Amino acid sequence: MRLTLRSSLFTLALAMSSIVSSIVLSIAPSSVAAQSPTLPSLSTATDLGQQLFEQSGSTGLVLVVVRDNQVYFHGYGETAPGSHQPPTSDSVLRLCSLTKIFTTDLLTKLVADNTVHLNDPLQLYAPMHTIVPKRIQPITLFDLATHTSGLPRELGAAPRATPHFTFPDYRTRWRWLGNQRLKFTPGTAALYSNVAFDLLADALQSASGTPYSTLLAQRTLNPLHMRNTTYYPTAQQCSLLLVGGNNEGLCTVTEQTDGSSGLYSNATDMAIWLQYLLRTSGTAVPTQDPAAQDIYLSPGKLISQQGLDHAGPPTGIGLGWMHIQPVDDRSHIIQKTGGGAGFATYIAINHARHTAIFIAATDGPSIPRSTVADSSTTPVPHLNLFQSANNLLLNISGLPPLPPPPPKPIRRSRPKTKPTMNRPTSKRPISRRLARRTH
Repeated sequence: MRLTLRSSLFTLALAMSSIVSSIVLSIAPSSVAAQSPTLPSLSTATDLGQQLFEQSGSTGLVLVVVRDNQVYFHGYGETAPGSHQPPTSDSVLRLCSLTKIFTTDLLTKLVADNTVHLNDPLQLYAPMHTIVPKRIQPITLFDLATHTSGLPRELGAAPRATPHFTFPDYRTRWRWLGNQRLKFTPGTAALYSNVAFDLLADALQSASGTPYSTLLAQRTLNPLHMRNTTYYPTAQQCSLLLVGGNNEGLCTVTEQTDGSSGLYSNATDMAIWLQYLLRTSGTAVPTQDPAAQDIYLSPGKLISQQGLDHAGPPTGIGLGWMHIQPVDDRSHIIQKTGGGAGFATYIAINHARHTAIFIAATDGPSIPRSTVADSSTTPVPHLNLFQSANNLLLNISGLPPLPPPPPKPIRRSRPKTKPTMNRPTSKRPISRRLARRTH
């Protein structure tokens, strides 16, 4: 009953959204701007981005801002340590987990044309002879898209020297899935899961009968003319990939994680993507169905949630998206975080002021603690890039910053038991005990 009602509501939202989209497309850019309050110039983003870059400790940072039909870009720092070249709009970036909102965008489109339904069990799209685990109720496509499947964050550690975002592949994850016990009943709690989104992409591929990367290109990337967004970077694109403070290995094909984290892109394409998400671009760029960004779950109604609050406490969970602040608040933000392979990436949208930002930052060099405190080579912790980016977005939108999130409770570890004089010890010579541990 819960899933049937949810699916019906989604179908209704899709029907209404087609009307809304046509209204948005019929509004001239000048009339949209006329209805907006006086806002800070987008040029103020230059200094705000500089502050964010300096505080982040990044090697390089790319900032894209879109407001109505205005697009702003700026690159900070270096394309690689010692290059002395700032990032450009052509610099190649790893989108990391921002890939997930491309997956749910495609999910929305396949739901709209009845290729799939949100309440479809994953089992329906599993390879032959694969049994998808269940706990009271089955995993659905909705559960995968909202991190409520009961699956863990990762399948496991990748083999040593595996290039980023190339593990696990299709065969590995489906073999693994059949042997899993779910951590909770699907739909009752949330646990951020990368493997869930790769399985979701596999399901969309199975349902459509088209390779997932081809399907994404046909339904999203090609209509938007996002020619630089791909799982298959060329040698030229790899030569433009930003490099952080650590050697992160090969730039290579990443279709193995096409649903969760594998996409490469650049600022030019991300400006198009932001316009698509904002739905204020007139007729120049297609616009996303509003149902793709809706709230579908309230975190407060779940038993628990883990891994969803990197940019702030969520007030709503969508299809890949997280919402911050109530929807009727002018400072309401829809956001998605990403990270890995030396990158931190972020998209945040404020529909009240028709403004969205994209940020990609590469890791900075590790700073020995001896330079600021005592000893050790532990990197100095930096600011929360995502939460600071929220305030950059709100500043550009002419809105006050968000209140700081409440401090997380400190977990106190148990004191170690002190050894007692009467505790038995081994009678073997020390050298022999060490020898046994190394063989």
